[in-house]
Amino acid sequence: MTSSSPRRPSPLAPEIAARLKRGADGLLPAIAQQYDTGEVLMLGWMDDEALHRTLTTGRCTYWSRSRQEYWVKGDTSGHFQWVKSVALDCDADTVLVKVDQVGAACHTGARTCFDADVLLTDETDRAAGVDGVDVADSGAPGADQ
Repeated sequence: MTSSSPRRPSPLAPEIAARLKRGADGLLPAIAQQYDTGEVLMLGWMDDEALHRTLTTGRCTYWSRSRQEYWVKGDTSGHFQWVKSVALDCDADTVLVKVDQVGAACHTGARTCFDADVLLTDETDRAAGVDGVDVADSGAPGADQ
């Protein structure tokens, strides 16, 4: 099983398709963010067809690299993502989809995919550094000097 999306014509508007910078597999990372709180919910993958479906149906459609098929968030779980806005980043290689998330965004049942493995939480943790080294004394970019 390969990790590439199907190679077929897409009804995605040509002026949008021409701007996209896809990976070798034809995919773009798509970040889902809660529209009213700014909470980052999940990262999925879209090809032209998934982006077209997302833009035209008002529901997030992703390409599953493991199952090699399209999936609409919420069709099986009931945890829908209702699209509020869609934007490209400055390089046109990442999509930001602001959504109204119903239920859990993560397949584990968590609200977001970024709840379980937090590496840094606040200035107290930052001052201690990742390895217990005081970042302020490390000379690292952005460190107080």
